[in-house]
Formats: sequence, C-alpha cells, structure tokens
Amino acid sequence: MTLLIRPATPADFPAVARFTVDAYREDGQLAGDHGYDKKLADVETRAEAGVLLVAVDESGQVLGSVTFVLPGTEYAELSGPGEAEFRMLAVDPAAQGRGAGEALVRACLERATALGCQAVVICVRSFSEPAKRLYARLGFVRVPERDWSPFPGVDLEALRLPLTG
Repeated sequence: MTLLIRPATPADFPAVARFTVDAYREDGQLAGDHGYDKKLADVETRAEAGVLLVAVDESGQVLGSVTFVLPGTEYAELSGPGEAEFRMLAVDPAAQGRGAGEALVRACLERATALGCQAVVICVRSFSEPAKRLYARLGFVRVPERDWSPFPGVDLEALRLPLTG
C-alpha cells in the first residue's frame, strides 16, 4: 500500500479528531477523568501550534495523524534546545497495521533532520507496548530521568532518538 504523508487541511480535522479519540480510548489511554479526550479532539488548535501531518491512502482516506512541535511551543512537553518532538500520534483503529504510524514517525524524523535538530523526543504511556516496540525498532531509547506524570495514574516514559544529519 502506498501512503502519502502531508500537512493536514481543515477538511481533515473531523476525521483526525474522531480517530485520535477512538485510538486513544481503544488503547486504554483515556481511562480516568482528566479530560484528555477534549485536548485530543481539538485538532484546530494542534494544527495552529505545530505541524499536523496526516497519512493518506490511495483513495484519499486519512488513516493517521501526528503533531510535530519544537521546544517552547504550546504542545512541547519534553523537547529542549536542538530537539524536536511529536505528540498525539494516532492511527484509525480500522487502519492499524498498515504502516501509517511508522510512516508518520519517519516523516517527523525527516522534518526534524531538515530543521537541523540533533534529536527527537517523545512520551509514551508506560503500558503501551505496541508503541514502545515501534519506537524501539526505529532506534528510540528510554531516557528515564525525563519520565513524568501529567496526572495521577498517567505515567509517561520519555524516549529519545539522536539524529545524524
């Protein structure tokens, strides 16, 4: 299957909001009363604060999305000088296993490299084994001293991938 990675357009926002919330809910990441589903669904704000990329199949269907950010921006959580970060990577549960997640990560790595970043950092839920396997396969390593928790019971593990020009 051929995937196109491109910046999202406002026409993509409703689909991105729907499948992002669905994917996070299905993965168990929305348990508890922290309101993260509303932040995930606010696609317009994410698109304004960073670069919202989508993975699109041959038919034009949007299969996944990710928000790419730089340090000091509204959605940056971990990134420091010389680092980029991506957030809210999600693939429509009906389209998982087709390579959209990996293609979106690779697009973020390419973007960070083109911007001259030295590394990319991300957070992953402590229990999210499929995500951790993907990131490990791509070379991300755990940086436990940067782990953190935005809410009680939400434990985030920090991962980092050094980039080579």
